[in-house]
Amino acid sequence: MRLLNFLSPAPPAAPLPPEKIDPAYKRLRLQVFAGAFIGYAAYYLVRKNLALASHEMKMPVEQGGLGYDNSQIGLAMSALAIAYAFSKFLMGSLSDRSDARKFMVLGLVLAAGVMLAVGLLPFIASSLAWLFVFMFLAGWISGMGWPPCGRIMAHWFSHTERSFKMSIWNTSHTLGNGLLGNFAHWGVTLIGGLFVYTLVDGGTVAQPWRAVFVFPAAVAMVLALFCWWALRDTPRSCGLPPVAQWRNDPSPVKEKTGEENKIPFARLFVEYIFKNKTLWMLALANAFVYLVRYGVGDWSVTYLRETGILGASASKLAFSLHNYAGIPGTILCGLLSAKLFKGRCAPANVIYMLLVIGSILIYWQATPLASWMSPGLGLAMETTRAGLVYFALIAVGFCIYGPVALVSVQAINLVPKNAAGTAAGFVGLFGYLLGDALLSKIVMGKVADSAGGWNATFWLLIASSVLAVLLCALTIRSEKLAGAKM
Repeated sequence: MRLLNFLSPAPPAAPLPPEKIDPAYKRLRLQVFAGAFIGYAAYYLVRKNLALASHEMKMPVEQGGLGYDNSQIGLAMSALAIAYAFSKFLMGSLSDRSDARKFMVLGLVLAAGVMLAVGLLPFIASSLAWLFVFMFLAGWISGMGWPPCGRIMAHWFSHTERSFKMSIWNTSHTLGNGLLGNFAHWGVTLIGGLFVYTLVDGGTVAQPWRAVFVFPAAVAMVLALFCWWALRDTPRSCGLPPVAQWRNDPSPVKEKTGEENKIPFARLFVEYIFKNKTLWMLALANAFVYLVRYGVGDWSVTYLRETGILGASASKLAFSLHNYAGIPGTILCGLLSAKLFKGRCAPANVIYMLLVIGSILIYWQATPLASWMSPGLGLAMETTRAGLVYFALIAVGFCIYGPVALVSVQAINLVPKNAAGTAAGFVGLFGYLLGDALLSKIVMGKVADSAGGWNATFWLLIASSVLAVLLCALTIRSEKLAGAKM
């Protein structure tokens, strides 16, 4: 009960004098945006650590690993995705009733603490059961990241500017993921030698991969301090009027209650979520988008190392470049939505997912393409293949994160601000539970270990991309009709 009282929304402050409203709004919007951007990027420093350490953890114990296989690693990674799927949905409703500043910072500190424990306490990573439990715990706590950001965006940015502003904000997780690759490499270099494991026979072996968990988590702890300084809950908690009033930009969704009022969860879910057919199609589309997002990204280091395409440092660099490419890709996707399609998200999603299909084909067929291209380029086949892999991963990263961002924006635009976190959580539930946990982690791990091997996983990625295109296309008409009613 004390925790709920602590997290309660900040009360309205005394209204500022009219002459102070404009400068205060402009300053606080920039400050709050920076806090949400850096804070959510920091959440990704304590999300995908296992994916980057997985290849070394699969090595024999005598060589510093833990002897896991792809299926076991996939199962452990799925724990985080399963927990995150339910947490993001439930936390969405809780965040709609909480102070975004307190909610987000508390989650970041706790998530970083979990990853520190995984890296510092040997019994956790060396037991698949304990590793599953702690990844589940990390995923559950990580669900406290997106919903308060959705609340912040809904309250501080108005309807017509939200798709572009959120496309910029949404690059935070691609930046965070990319930085994770860099921090993982730097962590192993700087403090990896500190981690030594005692074998049963009394000998010792180095386990530098533990720094992949520890170093990024320590950075996340520091960034949580910045977020506490920068974030604010709502404009009214700062003595400002609602953003729609300030910008004279009302939402096309009728607000049936005051923006600070608490809607009972059952009514909110049934009225705004369950009965919304377009939201269900978006949720399914999100599942297939997330399969591609994590099926490519989370398995890239393992795939490139197992097939011998790239070495340890090069594969981590490829992981980082894949994520960094999502920054300009997401911003461009947001611009297409805001400028070319007048705020509609579905057409941009269809275009981007079609480009994803071509990029995955290049990634898959890099070896035969390199054999054909290298004589004409005058380069060694291995060099040409590495170049094609870098290009393909960058292209996938450039294209996939736009739909990741805009599917959530489209969902938020379908509901009142009171239900923004819940709508985002509902769509995220499908993305993380079905697309990420079940398909991209458990299924892809088992498929990679099967007779079909990695080739079969690419068929899964292509089929998912096609389904995402079709489902996004089905929402074009309903989104256009909704826009015509504005």
